[in-house]
Order: sequence, then structure tokens, then C-alpha cells
Amino acid sequence: MDLTVVSYAVYLVISLGLTVWVARTLSRNGRVFLADVLHGNEKLADAVNHLLVVGFYLVNLGFIALYLRDDTTVADARGVFEVLSRNLGVVLLVLGAMHLGNVYVLNRFRRRGLMDREQVPPVAPQGYAGQQGPWTAPASPAGGR
Repeated sequence: MDLTVVSYAVYLVISLGLTVWVARTLSRNGRVFLADVLHGNEKLADAVNHLLVVGFYLVNLGFIALYLRDDTTVADARGVFEVLSRNLGVVLLVLGAMHLGNVYVLNRFRRRGLMDREQVPPVAPQGYAGQQGPWTAPASPAGGR
């Protein structure tokens, strides 16, 4: 068997394993985070979590498939390790960037949710427009039209 094919096979097995592991880790730990962001709405948290995991798989598996192609011919065991280290290093960097991107976006959602919970109106409401209140002119005296 050609060593290039061996390097492709090993690359696919390791890349797919890493992608599944990272996705499961993000899904398991991200669910708690999403439940907090979404004010305890568990069903919505599960749905958003599932959508994020599907998007994560699509982006990463697409990248792995596109990055599989390599123009170098592997001649010996050293070449296999060099190709694998380069390809897996790039896949790990992409997985890390995707993870950090997810955490950043979720943290922004969480901060916005916390600000919404703590925010109080600047002035307490005193009535509706058109009602007589402290800001309207007093009624005209009787008989003085």
C-alpha cells in the first residue's frame, strides 16, 4: 500500500476522532451555559445546543475533507509523520478557533442576558400619555371658557 494513502487514512481517523470529541465536549458543557444564557429555558437551550453542534460538525468535517488533498508524495515513514503533523496541526488550530469563537459568541449572549435582567428603567412610570398627571396643565376653572 502506498504511504500517501496510509497518511490519508491515519489523518482521517485522528481528525474525525478529534472532531467528535471536541463536539461532544462542547455539547455537554455548553448546554449548561446555554441554559443560563436563555434564562433557564431547557428546551430552547437543547435546541440551540443541537444546532450549534450540527454547524460545528459541518464546518469542521468540510474543512477536514478539503484539507485531505495533498500534492506531496510520501516516500518513507518520516514523510508520513511530517504530513500528518502538518495536517493535524492545522485541523487542531481550526478546532481551537471554532471552540474559541463559540465561547466568545455565547459569552456575548450571556452578558447581554445578564444586563437585561439587571437593567431598571431610568424613571419610574407614572401613567400613560393623555392621562392627567403631574406633567399636565391643570383643568380650567368652571365657567371660564
